[in-house]
Amino acid sequence: MSRKRRKSPPPLPPRDGLGASRVRVPDAPIAAGDFLTEVIKGQRHRHPDDDAAAVLQRFAVGEVVLRDGTPLSPNDILQPGTDVFFYRRPAPETPVPFTHTVMFEDDNVLVVNKPPFLATMPRAAHITETLTVRLRRETDNEELTPAHRLDRMTSGLLLLTKRREVRGAYQDMFARREVRRLYSAVAPYDPSLPAGPWRHHIVKEHGEVASKIVRGAEPNSETMFLGASRLPSEEETVLQERYGVEGPLARYFLEPISGRTHQLRIQMLDAGVPIIGDSIYPVPHPFGEDDFTKPMLLECISVAFTDPLSGKLVHFTTDPSVRWP
Repeated sequence: MSRKRRKSPPPLPPRDGLGASRVRVPDAPIAAGDFLTEVIKGQRHRHPDDDAAAVLQRFAVGEVVLRDGTPLSPNDILQPGTDVFFYRRPAPETPVPFTHTVMFEDDNVLVVNKPPFLATMPRAAHITETLTVRLRRETDNEELTPAHRLDRMTSGLLLLTKRREVRGAYQDMFARREVRRLYSAVAPYDPSLPAGPWRHHIVKEHGEVASKIVRGAEPNSETMFLGASRLPSEEETVLQERYGVEGPLARYFLEPISGRTHQLRIQMLDAGVPIIGDSIYPVPHPFGEDDFTKPMLLECISVAFTDPLSGKLVHFTTDPSVRWP
């Protein structure tokens, strides 16, 4: 059996919590300075001061390199297919007013309770306001890396590896679906909804905000719906007032077997019980209009697995609750 090939370290190390960006030269030879200028100008979310002088400064200090670490000059001609590495300059971001809670830590892993509105990894408009960057800066550990991901709007338990040497073992464990995760979602109460498996064919097109369920297609996703319980009256009243909803509310317990984008969110909608505070399902909100007083009430409350290094059964839990804000 062939072993999965591990990625080699990037030629530029992470800095201030951020890894270097990689871009590939497309169709025709081009000077390195012109190429990087085009790349930065084409970024949708770039710093307003990332101008021509800032581009040249990257070259001057040796922070534009090839895959083997060779520094480039602005006049070097790049051939199509060449990979170029450089440090992106993030645009200003709106601070997320919530913080994480450390649940467990040893020499290999860090388990935290991630708040909503905080992306797991840097992507698109969310670069510095991400859990990975926050934790790397807080711990001064540039090797800290998530073993899996949580949706930006989803809160709950997330496991990160602390050393490059152990990263693959934990990431592979999640990729092989050897981890049991339990989620809590608050939604309108439907006592007639039977427990059991939810199977759908879920797709998400590039550039589209929402995933879609394709009727009649072979299922590519599965979630076990374990049941629901009506919220206590005091908690229910608080949420009805905060979110402007009427009718009884319940906490639904879900165990995803697969991991499609927005899987639990679109399956809850399909079941007729959309998650309270969901900014995409059923109606997408305009980009950038986050209401921090109304987070989505979907939370990973349990993570269980056999540790790939020690062979011991590990189980992390947190009580389902509405703690944000």
